[in-house]
Amino acid sequence: MKDEFVMGIDNGGTLTKAAIYDRSGRAIASASKSTKMIMPKALHTERDIDELWAANIEVIKAAIAQSGIDPAQIKGVATTGHGNGLYLVDENGRPVRNGIISTDGRAKEYVEKWQRAPAFVEEILPKTMQSVWAGQPVPLLAWLKDNEPEALERTRYIFMIKDLIRFYLTGEAFLELTDISGTNLINVGSRDFDDTLLAWWGLAELRDKFPPISLSTARCGAITPSVARLTGLVAGTPVSGGGVDISASAIASGIHGLNKLAIITGTWSINEYVTDVPVIDKNLFMTSIYPIDDRWLVTEASPTSASNLEWFINTFMENEREQEGDIYALCNALVSATAPDESQLLFFPFVFGSNSIPDASAGFIGVNSFHKRGHFLRAIYEGVAFSHLYHAERLRTLNPQLSSTIRIAGGVTYSDVWLQIFADVFQATLEIVDVKEHGTLGTAMTAAVMVGWFDDVFAAADRMVGVARTIEPNPANAAVYHDKYRLYKTLLAEMQSPWKYYSQHTTH
Repeated sequence: MKDEFVMGIDNGGTLTKAAIYDRSGRAIASASKSTKMIMPKALHTERDIDELWAANIEVIKAAIAQSGIDPAQIKGVATTGHGNGLYLVDENGRPVRNGIISTDGRAKEYVEKWQRAPAFVEEILPKTMQSVWAGQPVPLLAWLKDNEPEALERTRYIFMIKDLIRFYLTGEAFLELTDISGTNLINVGSRDFDDTLLAWWGLAELRDKFPPISLSTARCGAITPSVARLTGLVAGTPVSGGGVDISASAIASGIHGLNKLAIITGTWSINEYVTDVPVIDKNLFMTSIYPIDDRWLVTEASPTSASNLEWFINTFMENEREQEGDIYALCNALVSATAPDESQLLFFPFVFGSNSIPDASAGFIGVNSFHKRGHFLRAIYEGVAFSHLYHAERLRTLNPQLSSTIRIAGGVTYSDVWLQIFADVFQATLEIVDVKEHGTLGTAMTAAVMVGWFDDVFAAADRMVGVARTIEPNPANAAVYHDKYRLYKTLLAEMQSPWKYYSQHTTH
């Protein structure tokens, strides 16, 4: 009997990926393609949906070609992608406007208005179990209603990004549960739309534009003949609901039980654990639904993670990127040449904003003539780690039973020096799983459950994920990072007023 495989497709903020996995979780092929972020105005982050779809076709074809397998051996396909944002199509499936990425900030005034309303905490939060922030579809739809009403009039379906790609693959429209449960659009307790909730947001008239809700591991259509011709996939191959990126990453981190802290480093600082008791707290980022019955994903997150390094490289090191080859190896070498106690330079990793620190913007504090490029890079590495710790402390306040060891994934895992900084900042053992692309593997596991390989995603994680290595903290650096982090938090508090003043008195 021929080997069988599943495919996972992941669409992040600027990168599209596809990978093919066997039953043990081994990636036999993968491909990626960058897409452009469009910023027509300050705080607006968008993308061309046609370019996005073309990128998906390209990576699917490339992964199949690289694998060398018969496409008929791919028994299931699944999609994942960034949570929130907004993707609208018309009756013919054509884009109504550019897609909006979750880092978009145009609708922050709506968020501020809603958060001031007493009913938000008293009536809305118990239903949604999450904060509201500008990149979610709720404020974005409210903004479009006031500023681009013609776009909403032309809209037939409102999608999240992975649901859009699944729609293009299958021709069938669904909103998958783990994804939609993190958008403030549904009652997370009842797992369905709530007319009174939509009315409170001022979106009641859009109800018929939301597709039906599906489960993560359910069959949500099959590859169409036209898509088969474009991609090389076999027509009729089933496609599962998939999962939002934070859920897919948790699955691929090997979280197969409760109270295991996982950290995912990317555009967003994602810090999360699975529980059997939903958490409702006005200071918590989100409680969403996990792709197992009666399990919930508790998440603290903000757009403050490893993408800050990418910004620094693109802004200040473009020549080195062209000349040096491996720019990340150069960054690691520069950081390694500095010591943790050599400089008190601090970095606030808010290049893409922060939903947890009002009006925050990025910046270095403590710059003087002593500091060289390596010190600035170390400050970025440390600042990103501090941001993750800031979120993790909130989670430990809510759940003191969280594991002392931490599963960590994402861009940081490609840098030994950055991993050591994380271990030293947290003073905790880090477990790095033997996974390169968490999004594609995690969502591929939902396809593996759909086709009957496993009973649920916990069982899939047991079989398809293993710990590759661990990083132990250096106790000698504990005091240094304790002092630095305490200063970081103190300055965060002190900066609230300057950031607010700056936000109110500048034009973007």
